[in-house]
Amino acid sequence: LAPGAMSWEFNIPVCVADLVKPGGMGQYVVQDVQMPKDLPSCLKSFKAAMRSQGPLCILEHFDTVYSVLQGFSVALPSLLLSGSLSAVDRRHHLNAVKMGVFLLCKLTESLESDSYRQSIVTAPGKGSKKSKSGSEGMVQWDSERYTVLLSLTQLLQLDIRPLWSLSLVEEEFVSCVTCCCYKLLENPHISHVKSKPARDSIIHLLGVMIKKYNHMLGARVKVIQLLQHFEQLAGVCAQAVASWSSEFGIKAIVGEIMREIGQKSSEELSREGSGVRAFSGFLSELSTLVPDVMIPNVSVLLTHLEGESPSMRVAVCEVLGEVLVRVLSGDKLEDSARADRDRFLDTLQEHIHDTHSHVRARVLQVYTRIVNSKALPLCRYTEVMELAVGRLGDKSVNVCKSAIQLLAAFIAHNPYSCKVLIKCRDLEKQLTVIGADELWAAMEPEVLQTVQAQLESSSEGESCVEGGADQYEEFIEGEERNDRCTAVQIPLTETQVEEHPPTSTQIQMEDILDDGELKKQEMLVQYLKDTESFALQVERTISIINNLLYWKTTTVVQEAVQFCVTVCEFSVADSLSGVRKMLPLVWSADTSVKESVLHAYKRLYLNPQGDSTRAKAQTLVDSLSALMVDASLGTIQCLEEIVKFFGCDGVLQSSVVQVLWERFSGKRETSNLHRRAAVLLLGMAARAEREVILSNLDTLCSVALEENVTEDYLLARDTVLSICNITDHVRQSKASPFRLPMDHQLFSCLTRAISDGVILTDPQWQSFMEQAVRLIYFLSESPDVLCSHLLQRSTRLLLEQINENREKNKVQVAETNQSQDPTQDLEQSEQGELVFHFPHLLSLCGCVAFWQVSYLERSVSTELRRRRGEREQKEEAKGPESSNDSCMEEELGLTGASAEDTEAELIRKICETELLSDDNLLRVFVPVLVKVCSSPGHYPHPQLTTAACLALSQYMMISPGMCMDHIRLLFTVLERSPLPIVRANAIIALGDLTVRFPNILEPWTPNLYARLSDDDSSVRLTAVTVLTQLVLKDVLKVKGQVSEVAVLLLDPEPHIASLALNFFNELAAKDNAIYNLLPDIISRLSDPQRGMNEEDFNTIMKQLFSYITKERQTESLVEKLCQRFRTAKTERQWSDLAVSLSLLSMCERGFKRLQECWECYSDKLTEPGVYQPLLSIAAKLRRGAKQQFKAQVEEFEKKLTVVHTKGLENVEREAECNEESRAKSSAVDDSDLMTPKQQKHSQRRPRKPITFSSDEEEEDAVMQESETPKVTTPISRTSRRTRLRH
Repeated sequence: LAPGAMSWEFNIPVCVADLVKPGGMGQYVVQDVQMPKDLPSCLKSFKAAMRSQGPLCILEHFDTVYSVLQGFSVALPSLLLSGSLSAVDRRHHLNAVKMGVFLLCKLTESLESDSYRQSIVTAPGKGSKKSKSGSEGMVQWDSERYTVLLSLTQLLQLDIRPLWSLSLVEEEFVSCVTCCCYKLLENPHISHVKSKPARDSIIHLLGVMIKKYNHMLGARVKVIQLLQHFEQLAGVCAQAVASWSSEFGIKAIVGEIMREIGQKSSEELSREGSGVRAFSGFLSELSTLVPDVMIPNVSVLLTHLEGESPSMRVAVCEVLGEVLVRVLSGDKLEDSARADRDRFLDTLQEHIHDTHSHVRARVLQVYTRIVNSKALPLCRYTEVMELAVGRLGDKSVNVCKSAIQLLAAFIAHNPYSCKVLIKCRDLEKQLTVIGADELWAAMEPEVLQTVQAQLESSSEGESCVEGGADQYEEFIEGEERNDRCTAVQIPLTETQVEEHPPTSTQIQMEDILDDGELKKQEMLVQYLKDTESFALQVERTISIINNLLYWKTTTVVQEAVQFCVTVCEFSVADSLSGVRKMLPLVWSADTSVKESVLHAYKRLYLNPQGDSTRAKAQTLVDSLSALMVDASLGTIQCLEEIVKFFGCDGVLQSSVVQVLWERFSGKRETSNLHRRAAVLLLGMAARAEREVILSNLDTLCSVALEENVTEDYLLARDTVLSICNITDHVRQSKASPFRLPMDHQLFSCLTRAISDGVILTDPQWQSFMEQAVRLIYFLSESPDVLCSHLLQRSTRLLLEQINENREKNKVQVAETNQSQDPTQDLEQSEQGELVFHFPHLLSLCGCVAFWQVSYLERSVSTELRRRRGEREQKEEAKGPESSNDSCMEEELGLTGASAEDTEAELIRKICETELLSDDNLLRVFVPVLVKVCSSPGHYPHPQLTTAACLALSQYMMISPGMCMDHIRLLFTVLERSPLPIVRANAIIALGDLTVRFPNILEPWTPNLYARLSDDDSSVRLTAVTVLTQLVLKDVLKVKGQVSEVAVLLLDPEPHIASLALNFFNELAAKDNAIYNLLPDIISRLSDPQRGMNEEDFNTIMKQLFSYITKERQTESLVEKLCQRFRTAKTERQWSDLAVSLSLLSMCERGFKRLQECWECYSDKLTEPGVYQPLLSIAAKLRRGAKQQFKAQVEEFEKKLTVVHTKGLENVEREAECNEESRAKSSAVDDSDLMTPKQQKHSQRRPRKPITFSSDEEEEDAVMQESETPKVTTPISRTSRRTRLRH
C-alpha cells in the first residue's frame, strides 16, 4: 500500500490472532501469512526496505514481520516532533508506532515465555551440569532483553501523544506496553543482581507510562495482583513504587496501594497464603525507602494490628519503626509530629506482649533499631527496658534472643554515664554511714570559701544552667557548687532586704531567677530518679542474663555471652560477675559456644589499650589479674584452658610474661593478691610452653618457697600449682617421664616448708601441704623415699615441740600453782598441744597414703606399660631371631592383655601387702586414726576429728582389706558426727571408695541416700553432688531411693534444688530410667509415714512426669498406676495415684488402658481427690479430639460422674434391675410364640466368707467382736455380663 493512498487504520488487537480476522471498515487486516520456507527471501526484502525507507517500511511489510514476530527499534524522526505533520503523515506514523510497539511487545512476551519454559526444562539436577546447547538461546535473550526495553523507553519518553487525535492515547496501546513490562517482572530471576539493568529499565518504563499515559489505576491494581501471586516480587514492587514516588513525583500511588492493602479483611488474607507474606515484605521494604511518604496513610494499616495475620502485624510494626527512626526523631518536632510519635510508640509497646512469638521478636528488634538510632525519648527508657527484661523469660528462643539484643543496645547507647551510676550508688551507701558532725567537718572549708566569694562578688547570683537532656552531665558536675551558692545567697538576700527595700523590677527579676532555679532543680531531681531506676534495671538484667548462660539453646547462650562482653566493655557495675560465670562454658561440648567464649575473652582481654608494647602488656596483666582475684579453683581451671589456648596461638607475647615475672618477684610494688595472680598466670602459660616455668624454677623457689614461706602459704600454694603445669600429667607424651632428681632445690624447699608448718597453727598450711605432696609425687624420681623422710622429719619436729612445751608448762605450773595439784593442769596443756599440732600430722600422713596409691596405679603402671611397649618394638625390629622368645613370653602371659593383668596384679599386691606392712611408716598412724575417730568423746576438738576422719578414708583407699575393716566405723561417723564438715567429708570419701571398691560399698547404699535428708544444707549439697556422679557414671544402681533426690527438688536452698533438677535431666537421657523408677518413687513419696504435703507431691510429680514422652511408656504407666489402687490403703494414697495419672500426657492408647482398668479405681470414685483428677484427664482428651474418640471420652466422663454421685454399688444394682426388667418384658411379649419351660427350683448355695488380702501385708482378716460394725451394708457382686459390658 502506498503511503499516499492509505485509507486504513491499525488497531492494536486484544490478542495476536485477531489481526487475521476481518474487522470493521478501514481496519487493517493481515492478508498474507508467509510460510516458514518463504520467510528467508521475505526477510531479505524487508531488510532492504528497512535500509531505504526506514521505520515506515513496516506499513508495506507488516505481514512479513507478523509472520516471524521479529522486533526492531522504534524511533521517530525529530521532524515528527515539530508538530508540523499533516493528517496523512500523522496517521502514517501513528500506525507505524502502534504496529512496531505491538510487534515488539508481543515478541518480547513470546521470547520471555519460551525462555522461562526452557529454563524449567533444562534445569540441572543435583550433581549435574546445565547443558550448554539448551542454554544458548536463554543467554542470547538475556542479553537482548535490556536492548528491547531501552528501545521502548526511548520511544515512549518522546511526546508521541500528538499522533492521536486530541492527544488521547488509547487504552489498548498503554495496556500493550504495560502488560509486556509486567510479564517481564514475573520472571523468577528479575530480583537477582545480574538482572538489575533490566529491572531498573522496567521500573523506569512503567514510571513513564504512569506519568504520561495515565496508568496509575492500572499500576495500583497490577502491583496488588503481582504481590498476591508472586511472593518473590515484594522487594521489586517496593523498589518500583518508591522510584515512582521519588523520581517521577507520583506520591499518590503510595497512598493508593497502602489503602488497597489496608482494606483487605482478615478473611481475605487468610485465603491468600503467600500473598500475605508478600504484602508484609512489600510494606517493610517500602518503609525503608520512602517512610516520609507513608506517614499520611499509616492509619489505614493500623487495622491489621487487630487482625489474625502475624505477618501483617509484623509489617505494620516495622513500618512504624522506620517512621520513628527516619522521620519522627529528634528534639525539634512539632506538636502534631510529637503526638504521632507517642502514639506509634504506644502501639509498639502493646505488641511486645503480642500473642504470636514472631511478632514479639520482631517488635523487640524494631525497638533495638530505634535505640541504636537514638530515636527513643528519654522518658520511655525505663518503661521499655522493664518490658524487655520481662521478655527474657519468654518461651520462644527468638524472643529471648531479641530481648537480650535490645538490652545490650540500651546499655551501649544509654544516656546516663556508667560512672555516674556507680557514683550515685556509692554516694547513697556513704550517706547512710557518715554522721552529721563528720559531714559538716568535710563541708566547712568549702562553705567558708563560698561565703567569702559571695561577699566579695558584686553579682546577685550565679548564672542559670539551661535545662535539657543534653546538659545533665553539667548539672551533676556543678550540683554541689550550685547548691552551696544558693544556700549562701539566702541570708545575703535577707540582709539586703532589711537595708534596701526592693523595687518592683527587682522583685520580678528575683521571681524569674527563682523559677529558673526551681526548674533546674526539678530537672536534676528527675534525672537522678531516672538514673537510679535505670541502674536498678541494669542490675536486674545482668543477674537474669547471667543465668541464661547455661540454657540448652545455643543461640541464646551466644547472645548472653555477647551481652556480658558489652556490659563489661562499658564498665557497668557488677559486670565482672557475668564474665566469670561464662568461664565454665570453655568446656562446652558445643563448638560454637566454646568459640564464642574464646572470642569474647580475646575481645575483652587481648586487645589492650596503650601507646607502647609494654603499656599494652601491663593493661592486659591488670585485666587478667582482676579476674583472678578471689577466684575459685574451678574459675582458675577454666582460665587455665583459655590462657593455654591463647598461648598456643601465640597471642601472649614475651612482654606479657616479663611483666608477670616482675610482679611475682616484687620488682614492681604490688599486693599479695596480684602476686598470686601473676604466678598462676605464669603457670597457665606453662601449659602451652613448659620453659616459661622450667627455666625459672630457682626464682620460684627463692621468692615463694624458702625463708618467707611461713609468711604467705597461699603464695607458696599457688607457686606449687604453677609448677605442676610442667609435669607430664597435663601432657599426653609417650616419651620417658619428665622428673627431677631427689636432691633438687625444689624438693628440699618443699620438705622444709611442709615439716616446719606442722608445728605452726596457720590455717592455710593444709592447702599448701596437699598441693606440695601432689607435686612431689608428680615430679620426683623417688617420691616414696622423699615422703618417708618428710614424715619422719615432721614427726620428730612435732615431738620436739611437744617436749619443749611440756618442760615450759612444768615450770609455769610449778611457779603459779604451788598450792594446787599440777598434774591436772599439765594434762590439759599437753592435750591442747595435741589438739593444735596433731591434726597437721594426721592430714600429712593421709595425704601421703592417698598419693602413694595414686603414684603406683598411674605413674608406675604407665611406666611399666611404656617400657613393655618399647621392648615389644625392639623385638619386632629384630625380626625372626626373637620369635622363640616372644612365643615363650606369650605362653607365660607376659604380652598383650595378659601382661596388663599381670602388671595390675603386681600393683594390687604391693598395695595390699607392702604399704601397710609392719615395717612401713604409714602403718604406725593407723591405730591413732582409729582411736580418734572411734572416741569422739575423748577427742572432741573439731579440727582433730576432721583431720582424722579424712586421713582414715584416705588410708581405706589402699586396699580392700583396709576398707572392709573400717567401713562400719566410717559410716558410724557419717551418721552420728555432730560436725557438718565431718559428715560432708565422709560422703566425699565414701563416694571415692564406692568407685574403687563397689562390691564392698553396695550394701551400704541406703546409708548414703539417707544423707540427702540431712539437717545441714552443706551436707545435703555434698550428698546430692556425689550421688549424681555415682549414678550417672553407672557406679551405683538406680533404685527406689532416688525418691530422696526427688524431694530435694523443693529444697529451700536454690542451688540444691537446681542440682536435683540437673540430676533428673541427666537421668532422663538414659533409656527408660525415670520410667522404671516412677512407680516406686510414687509409692515412697505417698507413704503415710513420710507425711509429705499434697502440694509438694504434686509439684515433684509434675516435674518427673514431664520426662515421659513416649506413648508406650504412658500406656504402661497407666496400667501400673491403676493396679496400685488395689494395694493403696488410705484416701491420700488414692488421691496421689489419681493426680499422677492426670499428670501423664495421655494418648488414645493410654485412655483405652485406663478404661480397661476400670475395676481398679471405680470403687474409689466417691472420693473427690480421685474423681477430680480423672475428670481432668477426660477434659484434656476432649480438646481437639476426633468425633469418634470424643464420643468415647464423653461417655467415660458421664460414667465417672454417675459413679461419683451415686456410688458404685447403687449404679451396679440399678444396672442389674434394668437388665432383669428388660428380660422380663421380653419374656412377656414373646409368651405366645414360645413353649413354656419347666422351672427348676434350685436351692441357694451358701456364700463363702469374704476375706480381703493385701499385696504388701498378710494379716489375719478375722475381725474381733469390738471391731464388727453394728450396721451392715450388703455387698453386691456384678454379674459376668455386667463386667463384660463395663
